[in-house]
Amino acid sequence: MGKAKRILTNWRVIILIITLVLAIIAIRPTPWADGVVIKAVERNSTASLAGIESPNPQAQPLSKERVLAINNNPVSTVKDYFDIIQDFEINDTVQIRTTERIYSMVVAPEIIRVPVQNETELITIQETVLLNETINGTVTEVNKTINFTREVPKIVEQILGPDDIGLTVGETPYTNLRKGLDLQGGTRVILQPAEPIDEETLGLVIDTLQQRLNVFGLSDVLVTTVGGIGEESPLILVEIAGTTAQEISDLVQKQGKFEAKVAETTVFKGGGNDITYVCRTADCSGLDPQRGCGTNQGGWLCQFQFSVSLSPAAANKLADATRDSEIIGTAGDRYLADPLDFYLDDELVRSLNIGASLKGQVTTEVGVSGIGIGITQQDALNNMFIEQKTLQTVLVTGSLPVKLEIQKIDTISPILGSAFVKNALLLAGISALAVAIILTLIYRRLKIAIPIILTAVFEITIVLGIAAVIGWNLDLASIAGIIIAIGTGVNDQIIITDEAFRKETQGLGNWKTRMKRAFSIIFASYLTGLVAMIALWFFGAGLLKGFALTTVLAITAGVFITRPAYAIVVNMLTEE
Repeated sequence: MGKAKRILTNWRVIILIITLVLAIIAIRPTPWADGVVIKAVERNSTASLAGIESPNPQAQPLSKERVLAINNNPVSTVKDYFDIIQDFEINDTVQIRTTERIYSMVVAPEIIRVPVQNETELITIQETVLLNETINGTVTEVNKTINFTREVPKIVEQILGPDDIGLTVGETPYTNLRKGLDLQGGTRVILQPAEPIDEETLGLVIDTLQQRLNVFGLSDVLVTTVGGIGEESPLILVEIAGTTAQEISDLVQKQGKFEAKVAETTVFKGGGNDITYVCRTADCSGLDPQRGCGTNQGGWLCQFQFSVSLSPAAANKLADATRDSEIIGTAGDRYLADPLDFYLDDELVRSLNIGASLKGQVTTEVGVSGIGIGITQQDALNNMFIEQKTLQTVLVTGSLPVKLEIQKIDTISPILGSAFVKNALLLAGISALAVAIILTLIYRRLKIAIPIILTAVFEITIVLGIAAVIGWNLDLASIAGIIIAIGTGVNDQIIITDEAFRKETQGLGNWKTRMKRAFSIIFASYLTGLVAMIALWFFGAGLLKGFALTTVLAITAGVFITRPAYAIVVNMLTEE
């Protein structure tokens, strides 16, 4: 009992215990967690209209909202969830109980709007147009809000049936550890720019890809660089959990383009040399002060506006395209028959009317507007700012600066990832048993083998706790790093044990001298490994960053926390 008290009251052991407790709190093992976790909520879906929100991608796994029951039917697995919702019909009343609250909703149909062939209709639209007005003898461009009618294709709504209530769910996590693609399944794509690019262009490509994937509605997205030494451009690594290879390849290979057309003539494009400036500051972008927010069919609609500056060449193209356009409208509200149409990836997203006074005139300032829709005014404002930022990003970047070619694409099954975890745990148990047996045979003392195994377990726990705090995704490379670090840890502990067993009569000094000698070897090994892992992090392949990070975390925690505590324990256990 005396030795146990001395061990537990030593300051090195106390630091180890405190670190372990904090790591366990960070990991937060919760094997009793039930339900299925909500990974994403589709916009304007049944679930979204009921008030369920998509989780923050940076939120810890256990903090995400979980579905516990639907219409009082418990939901334990993803299969349970889909078995229940597949029988829903339009206008069915549904009650969903989650970890946050109980939601009541009515199943909405999936409605699409399609044009009727060879049929048109007249609609009245309120729009802001650019006009030239003479103020104090000076011709000035001003924005003016007008009402006008336009003949457009007739649009009808088609009901395709009930939607799936709009939830994307997954199996409930039992810890705050984030699983990488290797462990939870998904798609990994390695992209190669078709031509050499600099760091600024590479950053623009990564930002554009990240924005595009997020806007598409995919969760757990990772876009980073891989390698890149000398004059070679780095590869781009894209990892997305829970999607297919076809979806990924379609998204990342399309360059995307923004075009503004007048009468089917392209007058300027996003990115490149046509747009010289896109306003993103509050003084010339944001909520349209003339239109603001208003209700619309039971919801809210908020309209944004921002200005863009055209190059002289693009302004001349715009003037040439409008020179032969017909002038329509009433006195004071005259505009050109051909609007300024905005196309994003060849789809019409917005049309702006051009004031009659600008016919054939060169103008370098163009106003861009759009809308955000939501259940509440705040939702509409949030969606409005998202839409505005998306459009501004497209206008700044246009299509991707370079064409990206897929070098490799891998699809990993979630079942395979689960098998990886089970095999890793099994091998860890077998390895620990083998080490314990060998150490017991060598030292003839089980009480020496047990602390070595426990120290290895403590190091793993501390590393996983740090990973949970920083939100690092654990993949196979990370697991390999932990295994390597634990192996070096056992080797260091054997060095400490050998020094502890040496007698002072052998002329090797007292315990402190022997431990100082042992830790000089351990620190030399630590610094060598640290330098190698730092080099791997910066100059190696991005796919191995998980290996480098977890190795550094594990060997650092071992050298400064677990191994000093082990030295105290083994010294007291080997006392005569």
